[in-house]
Amino acid sequence: MNRFRVFLYDYLTLKKRIIILFLLSSLIPFAGIATVSYFTIYSIVSDKIQNGLQNSLKQVELSLENAIDNLNHTSQQLSYEGGVGRKLGELLSSTEPFERSQLTGDLKREFSVINFTNPSVGLTMYYFQDTQTYDFENFSVKPDFSLDKLPLLTSYYKISYYGPHISNNRFDNHYVLSALREVDLPNRENVYVYIETSFNLTQNIMNNDQYGGKNAHIFTDNDGRIAYTEVPDVFVKDTVFQGATNKQVDGYYWFKETSNQGWSIISVIPTADYNRELNRWFVQIFLFSLLFFSITLFLAWLLWKMVYGPLTRFNSEIKLMTQNRSVSLPVKTKIPEFDYLLGQFRQMKEQIWELFATVEQKEKRRVDLELEKLQHQINPHFLMNSLDTVHWLAVMNGQAEIDRFVLSLNKLLYYNLGKHKESATIAEEIGALKEYLTLQQIRYDFVFDVRILVDERVMSMPIPRFILQPIVENSLYHGLNDDGYIEITVELNEGVEIRVRDNGVGMTEDAIDQVLNRKSNDSDKVGMGIGMNYVKRMLHSRYGDKAKLEIRSVSGQGTTVILVLPLISEGS
Repeated sequence: MNRFRVFLYDYLTLKKRIIILFLLSSLIPFAGIATVSYFTIYSIVSDKIQNGLQNSLKQVELSLENAIDNLNHTSQQLSYEGGVGRKLGELLSSTEPFERSQLTGDLKREFSVINFTNPSVGLTMYYFQDTQTYDFENFSVKPDFSLDKLPLLTSYYKISYYGPHISNNRFDNHYVLSALREVDLPNRENVYVYIETSFNLTQNIMNNDQYGGKNAHIFTDNDGRIAYTEVPDVFVKDTVFQGATNKQVDGYYWFKETSNQGWSIISVIPTADYNRELNRWFVQIFLFSLLFFSITLFLAWLLWKMVYGPLTRFNSEIKLMTQNRSVSLPVKTKIPEFDYLLGQFRQMKEQIWELFATVEQKEKRRVDLELEKLQHQINPHFLMNSLDTVHWLAVMNGQAEIDRFVLSLNKLLYYNLGKHKESATIAEEIGALKEYLTLQQIRYDFVFDVRILVDERVMSMPIPRFILQPIVENSLYHGLNDDGYIEITVELNEGVEIRVRDNGVGMTEDAIDQVLNRKSNDSDKVGMGIGMNYVKRMLHSRYGDKAKLEIRSVSGQGTTVILVLPLISEGS
């Protein structure tokens, strides 16, 4: 149970859970009802079939008993005790022609009366076993008539019953029952009365089947031997019937009735026919179950659609909230609970975006203030140092040097203090950098090699103002000696790639990490700490995460600062 619960709640989707639970809640009661109904209907139908077959067989057995009793009664009239037999005895013992003629006429009249008053009797005659001849027959007898060919049902003192068998009437090929009774004449032996049932009587009795199925009949004698069979391929004539202890044998169900005379009639029906009504009911139950299962699946699908639609709307609202600030048009799910939740979610989304806008605006103001603060910190600092240099140059040197220094200083101050726009072109940034290097050479009376290589394709591209000077200043202040050099290259690759390389003393890993990854404290915001902090903040403010700042350094061999700026237009 625990494993099923884990599987149900950890791996199945909502759709599958709904369908499974809906099917279980619907099919389990139906399966229970169907099972109880099946066994109940099976018992009812089985009893109905068995009772129908047994009752039908009982009616057939009673009808056949009546027919045999009628043969017995008629044969008694023709025997010696019945009167007609006495006249036969007189005829057989008489030698006078006239008397024989009279007796013959009387016998024929008696036969006619008996046949007329017993319509259930067919062929009737006297049979002389010693000569194997017959006389006084009421119908023409077949030439191959023989008692040995007849199937014996049962035999009693002076009378035997046969059948069913084909009639010995020349003009009748239907099945009949027959009786053979000995006529006990005083001076003659082996004289018998042979009587058959009437035309089609036996067939009508056997076809009087109230069940209406494809059942067949078997007759057995007193010893259980099959005397007549309608299924000779399965139940062979003159063999003992093997279904004494089992109601099903050789693919047939059987039902038996034993007469008071000792013979038995058995009704056999194929198992498929016996189960036809049960199978018909089972097919109906199956089709109904299939219909019920289809309806259940359809209802589960409708339930899923009722849930899936609102879930889709929630998913769309979440995507819209993460992608943009647009307000989606309200869509009704036609389910009050979900419509209420969607309304609350849209209100929450609007409040979140309003909060985002407020935070973003405050952050932008804070960044602008920080940049403004850094610019005001950097520019007065540089200006004071430069003016101090002018003072000492004025004392120590002539006016030509002062003129050159002041000219470069004016150009640089004009560029750095120019706040009419936040960005410049790469050409303007390189020009300002050259003026800065001129001032540094005059200030320190120090000659160093500066190599500037710029791809002509990037000269007009925009760049944040005052972005290169802090990096170059860092190279000047950290390790250049008399034979030092600074190499500045600007190339166009996937973006604008700027490299500032020197051969100074280099930087340690901790120093690089301090510059790139740690926030500067107020105590750091002097000297070159101010410059590199300005570069990082300017790149983040201008390009976000699209720009790249990297520092590579080897102790004693120099440092390389790499800037990669994305390609954007000047108005962006």
